[in-house]
Formats: sequence, C-alpha cells, structure tokens
Amino acid sequence: MTEARGRGRRIANEPIGFAIVGAGLVGRVHATALSRIPDVEVVAVVGRGEERARALASTVRARVDRDLETLFDRGGVDVVVICTPHPLHAQQAIAAAEAGLHVVVEKPMALEPGECDAMIAAAEAAGTVLSVISQRRWYAPVRRVKDAIDGGRIGDAALATVEVLGWRGDDYYAMDPWRGTVSGEGGGVLVNQAVHQLDLLCWFLGRPAEVDAFTANVNHPSLEVEDTAVAVVRFESGAIATIVASNSQRPGLYGRIHVHGRNGASVGVETDAGSPFVAGVSLPSLPRNDLWTIPGEEDVLERWAADDARDLAGVDIATHHHELQLREVVDAIRAGRPPAVTGEDGRTTVALMAALYEAAASGGRVHVAGARQAATVPRGSSRR
Repeated sequence: MTEARGRGRRIANEPIGFAIVGAGLVGRVHATALSRIPDVEVVAVVGRGEERARALASTVRARVDRDLETLFDRGGVDVVVICTPHPLHAQQAIAAAEAGLHVVVEKPMALEPGECDAMIAAAEAAGTVLSVISQRRWYAPVRRVKDAIDGGRIGDAALATVEVLGWRGDDYYAMDPWRGTVSGEGGGVLVNQAVHQLDLLCWFLGRPAEVDAFTANVNHPSLEVEDTAVAVVRFESGAIATIVASNSQRPGLYGRIHVHGRNGASVGVETDAGSPFVAGVSLPSLPRNDLWTIPGEEDVLERWAADDARDLAGVDIATHHHELQLREVVDAIRAGRPPAVTGEDGRTTVALMAALYEAAASGGRVHVAGARQAATVPRGSSRR
C-alpha cells in the first residue's frame, strides 16, 4: 500500500484530495458541496454499485475505486467522506484513519458508543482529523439559539422539547435496499431523521445522563424498524427534555426544538418544515427561529426571517450548510487543529440514541454511556 498523502501532517497550501465513499443521495450532496470549495478536489468515488458510482464520479471528474483497499493502494487522497449505510461507518472510518487519512463521517457517527470510541482512538493514533456531519449547526437560526443559551440570556437551560414530525413514504424506502431494515439502517426515525435534532439537543443542553423511551411502528408495516418514538431525557446539568419523533405524519409538519431557561425566557428553532423527501428528491425548507420569548427581543423574529431569506436567496439550501461545515473541516486540516464538530460530539449523540433504543427495548430507565472507554476495533456491527 502506498503511504497516504495526509498521514499525520498539516496540509498548508496544497490542494486537498477527497474521496467520497458511498454514491447515494448524500454522496451527491457532498460532491456538490466540495465542488464549490477552493483548492479542494474530489479525486475518487467508492461505491458498491458501479453504475451509480460512475455517474457520481462523472459529475466531478473523479476516478472510481471498487473498495477502500483499492482507494488506499492508488493513493492521491487526503480525506475520506463516509456516506455509506450506518452499520458500515465504524469499520470504514477506522480503516481510513489507519491508512493515514482524515475522516468526515455522515450522521450518525456509528450505532454504538463503543464503535465511536474505536473511531476516535484510531484517529488519535494516526494524528488525523475526525469530524461528524452536523450541518444544521451552521443554520443561522440554530446559532442564534446556541448564542442565547451560552450567553445566559435565558438563564441556565432547564427544559427542552424536541418534535420531529415528518413523513416517509414507500418511494423513500425503495430508494435503497438498506432503508427500513435492522441490518442495513440500524434503526428508524431516531437513527436516521431525528438524529439531527438529537445532535442539536446535546449541543444546547450538554451531556445526557439517563433516558426512558417508547418506540412503535404506526403505519409502515413493511419496515423492520420504528417509525415513531417518544422519550424523556435528563441531562448531567439537571435539565430535562421530551422527544417526540415520527415519520408517520402525512405529508409532514416540522422539526422543532424549544429550550426554556430558569429565568422564564425561552428560545426555539424550526429546523425543517414539511416532508424533506418526495420520491427521493430533497425539498429544502428555510429554517427559522420560533417561540422566542426573551424580554426585550420580542421584535427580532420578523427581522431575522427577512435577513435569512435575503442571505439564502439563490443558495442551494440542500447543499449549502454541508459546504459550510466542509469548509470548516478543510480549515481545521490546514491549521492542524480539531474541527468544530469532533468525534466526541458525534459520540455524545450516538450514546443518547443507543440509550433510547435500549430503554425502549427494556421497558425501563437507562443510563447513557458516559466518558469514552478504552476501545478495540470492531469487526462487525449490528443492532439488536
């Protein structure tokens, strides 16, 4: 195997070569986003389906490699972006780090905290960057919520509600054979759709401590996984939150987080409106601040909505925020610093997600996996 270009070093002024692993819908999002970043080149696409991989590679003039070993042998790559089904994330990220490559992994980072531990350990041993895609953190309305909480404008965060009420029809699950299966997806609405809001919830409130949860399949009888979940979370800070997530609301309503502070004020953000997918086509919506009750800030929502509409006019919303995060990852690699969203951040969300599934399966309260433990490289991955 040839030595990877990015092994354990900063890339100061040279172009950075990316490989996209997984040629599905999200792989296309990354290819489009990367094509707009200066001094970045998509060198290779790795995909199990040759026709799909070649179609994606042709859009960015990249080569096609049949698997990771071929990618590593042929070289010319500094960063691997993993866009494959969730159960493959851990092994592929570890293999890329061991080959000396920086890694960007799509949500969720993995399916279990132990897998995240092994991914983090592999990147640390290689001296490479590991980042998890959390593009909603770059939404301007989301950042206003984060700034208000961190600035103490609602006092300490005490209570939050998360609602993810959308719809996924048969056309969505038919796009790929892994969708809606335990072995291919690892879960349902929690692991695939609501994971975005779970990430933001942890970003806003900190590390979760314990949970209780119920899951159900309300109106997708052909699926092996849940389409609905209801949960309660207590955080290490003492804050508590409720979660209601469902893919059974036709045609789809919204994704929303509302955070209440100990001074009685609250801040909220609607991250998604309606159903983001119809027949496999992304239908992006404009995120907006919602339910904002900080004294003296009563009149800001209308102004913010106008600002955001102006700033995003003519922007491809489906790929813009991926681009913002990928630009930050490129900057982190060039500067030799941690990225804004680290492996530890991804692990926190996965630990919450895994605890929710465990609580639903056991019928009782579950403690969330805490600090990272000594990790071994997993040789396979499956959900219960």
